[in-house]
Amino acid sequence: MGTRGTITVNKALIDAFQAASSPHSIRALKSDIEAFDAWCRRTNRFALPATAETVADYLDGRAGKGGKPASLSRYKASIAKIHQLLGLTDPTVAPLVKLRLAAIRREKGTAQKQARPLRFKGPVRDAVRDAPRGLNIRALLLACDDDLPGLRDRALLSTAYDTGLRASELVAVQVEHIVEAIDPDARLLTIPRSKGDQEGEGATAFLSPRSVQAIIAWQRASGIDSGALFRRVQVRRYKARPAVKGRRIDSISSRETWDLRKTLSHPAIAARVEYDVGEGSLHPGSIGPIYRAVIQRAFDKAALSDLSAEDLARLLKGISAHSTRIGLNQDLFSVGEELSGIMDALRWKSPRMPLEYNRNLAAEAGGAGRLLSRLA
Repeated sequence: MGTRGTITVNKALIDAFQAASSPHSIRALKSDIEAFDAWCRRTNRFALPATAETVADYLDGRAGKGGKPASLSRYKASIAKIHQLLGLTDPTVAPLVKLRLAAIRREKGTAQKQARPLRFKGPVRDAVRDAPRGLNIRALLLACDDDLPGLRDRALLSTAYDTGLRASELVAVQVEHIVEAIDPDARLLTIPRSKGDQEGEGATAFLSPRSVQAIIAWQRASGIDSGALFRRVQVRRYKARPAVKGRRIDSISSRETWDLRKTLSHPAIAARVEYDVGEGSLHPGSIGPIYRAVIQRAFDKAALSDLSAEDLARLLKGISAHSTRIGLNQDLFSVGEELSGIMDALRWKSPRMPLEYNRNLAAEAGGAGRLLSRLA
C-alpha cells in the first residue's frame, strides 16, 4: 500500500477490531481499502495517510464511473476506519470531503434501487383476502419439484419468507436452531446473530406449518439431522446406454484391430440421476440465483400463467436475496400491521427501512390512491 513515512501498527487494536467485527464487515473493509490503494497507485497519490483532497478526488472518480451515493458513503467510512485503526488523522472529516460528497448526492439523488419484492400472493392489495396473481411465492412453492433440489428450494424459499432473514442469516440456520412452538404444527427459529445484532443478543422468528412441512420433507430426503440446514445439492445426470452385443473372438479376422467396446457385450443402462448433498451451508451469494432459478422453472411450468416472457425478464432483473424480506415487509403492511409490529417481526432497529420498503404501497393505500382507484 502506498504510504508516506513509517506507520506503526497497533496489533492489539487490530485484533480487537477483528474480534468485534463480522467476517462480512472485515471483507468489505479489505475490498474497499484495496480498491482505494490501487487508485492511489495509478494516480501517484499516497493512500496512507491520505489527504482530504485525495479522498475527495477518489469519491468523485468513483461517482463518475457510476458509483451510487450509498456506496460512496461506505468507501468514505472504510477510509476513515483504516486511518483510525492505524492511529492516523482521519481525512474524511475535512469539509472538502463532506462538501464533495454532498454535491454528488445532490446531483445523483440518494434514493437507492430497491430489490423487487417477493410477496406471498404477489402484487395484491390484501395479502390475506386477495387471490394470487403475478409473481407470487405461493405459485413458486407449488411449482418446486419433489426431487432433492426442489425440496431444498421449497424449504429455503418458505423459510426465507416466513422469517424475513437476510442471505447471511438464512444460510447460517442450523437444525438445532428450530425449536417447538405453542402451535404443535408450527416451530420457532432462534436467530443467534444478525446484521443488526452483532453482539449476539439473539432473536426468534416464527415458522409456519407450511415451512415446517417443507423443512421436514427436505431433511428426510437429504438425511440432514444436525448442522447446516440449507446446503449445496450437486446433481449428476447419466444418459441411458443401449445394450451392446459383442462379437466372438474367433470371428475376428487377423487383419482387424480389436476393439474391446465391440468385442465385449454390455448390458443396457437406464438413465439415472444422482445427488450429492454438501456438508457445509450454502454461500450467501447463492441465494439470489436460487430464487431466480426457481422463478424461471415455475414460469416454464406455466405456474405463472399471467406473466409474459417480457414480464418475466423484467421482473428477474430485480430479484435478489433481499426480495423475500421486502415481500414479507409489504405483506405485513398490506394487512394493516402497525409499524412497531413490522419492526418486531423483521427485527428492525430503526423505522427508516420498513417505511422505505413500504413507500410505494403507502402511496396506493393513501387517501389519493383510494380515491383515484375508484374513479371511472
